[in-house]
Amino acid sequence: MPRSGKQYRIAASGYVAEIASVGASLRTLTYEGRDLVVPFDTDEVRPAYRGATLAPWPNRIVDGAYSFEGALHQLPLTEPERGQALHGLVVWSDFDERVAEDDRVVLATTIVPQTGYPFAVEVEVEYRVDEHGLTQRVTGRNAGSDAAPWGTGPHPYLVAGPSTGSGTGPVDDWTLLLPAAEVLTVTDDRLSPVAVESVDAHPQWDFRVARPIGDTFIDHAFTALEGADGHVSVELHASEGGVAITWDEGCPWVQVHTADTPAVAETHRLGLAVEPMTCPPDAFNSGTDLVMLQPGAEHAVSWRIHAL
Repeated sequence: MPRSGKQYRIAASGYVAEIASVGASLRTLTYEGRDLVVPFDTDEVRPAYRGATLAPWPNRIVDGAYSFEGALHQLPLTEPERGQALHGLVVWSDFDERVAEDDRVVLATTIVPQTGYPFAVEVEVEYRVDEHGLTQRVTGRNAGSDAAPWGTGPHPYLVAGPSTGSGTGPVDDWTLLLPAAEVLTVTDDRLSPVAVESVDAHPQWDFRVARPIGDTFIDHAFTALEGADGHVSVELHASEGGVAITWDEGCPWVQVHTADTPAVAETHRLGLAVEPMTCPPDAFNSGTDLVMLQPGAEHAVSWRIHAL
């Protein structure tokens, strides 16, 4: 078995995606041979959460601690350098196969009750490709007898095109359209949430009008998203072509990160992480947009990556 798990290849209308069972991860995605996400190798431990499915929470829970319905819970600190619980519990789960077709795969796992998250939630992930691109749908089903806190999102690093050599990495060369009017500011050291503020007060993060990213550092969640017909699109454009991720009101937040790794030149600003989220960082504490998954209930949300 490769380090990234069992492999699934789906293809249609020029799109080819490869899914790895560990973390139900999007390992590669191409359109007519062009990368749309930063890939990783089959027999590689997935780096930097590339393509992972995030559940039952996206982003960080500060100190890994939260209170839910009167009970205090402490999660493992999976981001020890910042003392945070990062990106949920299923990123290293080996998902089971439910459906495997030429253009569609459905994988599933169950979060068992455990210290820090004493709830039973089944997580189902569907990937499918068609002429509109790659759609991922994540469904959480409460299989237990108690209400459970729930949130989800993906972690793709989008690729608009190769570097032209004008910046420190490919990201610098791309033009970003991010239709978000508000940004969640964070602490410099731990990236813990501080406050939601207008991007008018932080013009370095205002991409409501498409412009080059340049050397801007971004590792923030955005909200007050704007779009047509209830859909939001974040677009990346290169000199030739581009890529976008589109979703609906099920994800009122999006995390964007410029993948800064200055100590590792080969990965520094190699792709732009764009992560639609059902809730913001630390939602288990703030309660903002947190889904209360009742016993027997389910919650589903989806997003689509497509070429420009």
